[in-house]
Amino acid sequence: MALTIGVDIGGTKLMGGLVDDDGRILAQTLRPTPADDPDKVAETIADVVRELAHGHEVEAVGLGAAGFVDESRAFVRFAPHLAWREEPLRDKVAALVGLPVTVENDANAMAWAEARHGAGRGESHIVCVTVGTGIGGGIVLGGELYRGRWGMGAEMGHMQVVPRGRLCDCGNLGCWERYASGGALVEEARVIAAAEPHRAALLLDLAGGSPADIKGEDVTEAARRGDDAALTAFGSIGDWLGQGMADLAAVLDPGCFILGGGVSRAADLFIDQARRSFARALTGSGHRPVADIRLAELGAAAGLVGAAGLARRR
Repeated sequence: MALTIGVDIGGTKLMGGLVDDDGRILAQTLRPTPADDPDKVAETIADVVRELAHGHEVEAVGLGAAGFVDESRAFVRFAPHLAWREEPLRDKVAALVGLPVTVENDANAMAWAEARHGAGRGESHIVCVTVGTGIGGGIVLGGELYRGRWGMGAEMGHMQVVPRGRLCDCGNLGCWERYASGGALVEEARVIAAAEPHRAALLLDLAGGSPADIKGEDVTEAARRGDDAALTAFGSIGDWLGQGMADLAAVLDPGCFILGGGVSRAADLFIDQARRSFARALTGSGHRPVADIRLAELGAAAGLVGAAGLARRR
């Protein structure tokens, strides 16, 4: 049985797993990410690999990195939440662990895992949308992961959906993630609560009375308890998600979309609206198949499972 190790590297935590060729996790471990020091990140990854490899024959290591990974899958060109700038991550980690190493964008790794072992099983054309603080994504076309010419494709959260719209952390204006992410959910709820506090009594109570102190978990709890402002904020997220997926369908024509990321855990509060918005905005609606919109199945482990699987295909 071929074993590989996958490591999902986020801005706050680093999760590793020993994975077999059926996508089963045989062992798993977690570390905090020393995000401000690239060398310490590499050393932490190496510690995780050594721990998981102990007593096993491991053929390769896959790293899922939250950033722009080059076409050779060796360098992280830029990462918004770690101190990686032109970081030679593949070779640095390989030198520490003595195994072949592949680096992949974390959302691409998640998409590959869901395509092979999760919600996309049996479908050859898939678009994964990860909805968290921002929006990430991964694309599988014809059963193969699509990376783009320079390895930086599928950054769908930075499609411009509103000309000269809200300022995004990437420096551009009007990006999709500024309207359809967890960050956008909180911003929308704060605006409604400040402008119409009578609609947000429960939401404001959970936040101690201040719109500026509203957090994502407050919006979710308030929405589940029927707060009008919180429900409206989730409805807005669903509407924007559906519109963005319709735009992607016009270009990529996938068989299904898979929604993952932290916000997807509250999908019951917005997925129906996303599906309605998608069907309404879809080019040629009524005269073409409508892609299914599914929820990711593999949860927080998808990134490491996908990274391990892609290391096997290096």
